[in-house]
Amino acid sequence: MVKLTKIYTRGGDTGETSLAGGKRVAKDCARIDAYGSVDEANSAIGIARLSTSGETDEMLFRIQNDMFDLGADLATPGEDFSPSETTLRIIDEQVTRLESEIDQMNADLSPLTSFTLPGGSSASAYLHLARTVTRRAERHAIAAQRTETINPIAIKYLNRLSDHLFVLTRYLNDKGTKDVLWIPGANR
Repeated sequence: MVKLTKIYTRGGDTGETSLAGGKRVAKDCARIDAYGSVDEANSAIGIARLSTSGETDEMLFRIQNDMFDLGADLATPGEDFSPSETTLRIIDEQVTRLESEIDQMNADLSPLTSFTLPGGSSASAYLHLARTVTRRAERHAIAAQRTETINPIAIKYLNRLSDHLFVLTRYLNDKGTKDVLWIPGANR
């Protein structure tokens, strides 16, 4: 269990921070960018949850917890991606759960006839923001993977999460009937 008694440590005042295990790195390194963007996406999901309830809110709550697991995974260097009592790692079952939820929601949606614009409902608009921040987190994790070993399932999770959030935006827009569709060249 996490127990925080002191919020500031002054350890980051020189532009460095600690990874899991204590290794000090620059605050602008690729690994920090990756889990920093995961934290931003989680915050955007939290804002969206202010406009959700029931099963949708429960689903987003599970995802927010996964996002903390994901941040811990990305903050943990090493090549062993097996979870343990002391090391959180994203696992295939978390990706599979997202896929199952995508399939369930998507079964009730009509096919898209255009790209969607963020909007339709407050929750959908906020989730579009969360989706785009999730895509950024994915790009940052891939960039980090060029120089460091990153759990490939963590990257898969980010990719699937952005799909999940997209399908959820449509589902919350009255199963797609209230999607705001892009009209190519409409303002020429």
